[in-house]
Amino acid sequence: MSDNEAGEQDPDYYMDGPFCVFTATFHLKRGFCCGSGCRHCPYDEEGQPLPEASPQRDGD
Repeated sequence: MSDNEAGEQDPDYYMDGPFCVFTATFHLKRGFCCGSGCRHCPYDEEGQPLPEASPQRDGD
């Protein structure tokens, strides 16, 4: 049984059937767009992070 099947949450990906789907959190940690048209890609056409995808911190 995988960690996600055991109920543990991973902020970097989730399983959608047989597919591993990376989250915007993962893409932002990686730091660039791979150009594959990922479902949760937080980057625009020029490879810059979209404003709404920027990590939010409490108290800022």
